[in-house]
Amino acid sequence: MNDPLVYLNGAFTPISEAKIPVLDRGFIFGDGIYEVIPVYGRKMFRADQHFARLFRSLASVGITNPHSKEEWLELIAKVMDAHEANDQMVYIQVTRGVAKRAHAFPKDTVQPTVFIMTNPITLPSDAVRANGAVCVSMEDKRWLRCEIKSTSLLGNVLAAQNAAEHGVTEAIQFRDDFLTEASSSNVWVFKDGVLMGPPKDNLILEGIRYGLIEELCKTNNIPLIARRISREEVFAADEVLLSSATKEVLAVVRIDDQTIGKGQPGPIYQKLYAAYQLAKAAS
Repeated sequence: MNDPLVYLNGAFTPISEAKIPVLDRGFIFGDGIYEVIPVYGRKMFRADQHFARLFRSLASVGITNPHSKEEWLELIAKVMDAHEANDQMVYIQVTRGVAKRAHAFPKDTVQPTVFIMTNPITLPSDAVRANGAVCVSMEDKRWLRCEIKSTSLLGNVLAAQNAAEHGVTEAIQFRDDFLTEASSSNVWVFKDGVLMGPPKDNLILEGIRYGLIEELCKTNNIPLIARRISREEVFAADEVLLSSATKEVLAVVRIDDQTIGKGQPGPIYQKLYAAYQLAKAAS
């Protein structure tokens, strides 16, 4: 569809006709929350976890949740049904609303701005899966509330641009020489029989795939721990993996100029990717 149907503040409209006031705080300050939910066969994957994170992020920044879960589901279903693709990516955004420009929250009650759209999901190609991803490393310069899925994404944008300028898949970030996350992915390190991930704290966005990886490791007898992971450990790993809604699970074979492990997708990636596909099919 060249002009797909979206939902904005009570109305379903072609995206070309969707407009917000210039004083919307999401436009002025990036004062908003978003969520992205993958859809397979017209069914949202791990929807409960995505809604829990959406509601948690809204509460974290003091934005009133404008809908019940049932209302959200009804609105999303109408947007999904207007699109032909069976596999989609639903995007939800809620901003604090429209108010006179001032940094502090508006004193008067304002109605949050609600926007929903969906696009066909694009997953890594067979060639990328077969050969593995190449990444670049960089210092993590973002703010210290990364656990909030905020629309204030300039730090992530700059990290993604760094990856683009290097012609690679992702930028893997380090804060004080410890692994945090990539520009839009969680990062996993496998070494000596154990899969490791950074702690679920304020320094990373806990991807919905984080919990899924925990479940898949448990069912596949892969030891998993969460702890601080040094830069040296990342580069010395047997395998490095990325996880996100659009990447699912993806092997990293090189970071900067250094080969990771054997320089090809390894057995832990293969096992987790296969288990991920089974989880999708069972959902």
